[in-house]
Amino acid sequence: MINISDLPKQDILPGFEGKFVHTSSMTIGRFVIEKGAILPAHSHVHEQVSQVLEGQFELTIDGQTHIYEVGMVAVIPSNIVHSGKAITDCVIMDVFVPVREEYKVIGL
Repeated sequence: MINISDLPKQDILPGFEGKFVHTSSMTIGRFVIEKGAILPAHSHVHEQVSQVLEGQFELTIDGQTHIYEVGMVAVIPSNIVHSGKAITDCVIMDVFVPVREEYKVIGL
């Protein structure tokens, strides 16, 4: 059993704080994001599924922008450019496949 509150916090970007669980094939991340925080345009080899748990987040995927609210899920295919902005303070749960090695904390 893993209690998310026991995991170390990692500052990923300004206004983005993450906690991560890794398996042999995926990474699950819980992000606490400050209102107004910007996710710059980027892409990665990882497939990504994002669910808004709290708040509102504007997400642009492959040129299409939508505002995601509680319960909504975004699917981001591998190597697709995406970016975003926190409309409110929010919490987002992301699943990445394969593992996001750069999010592993040394010693855990």
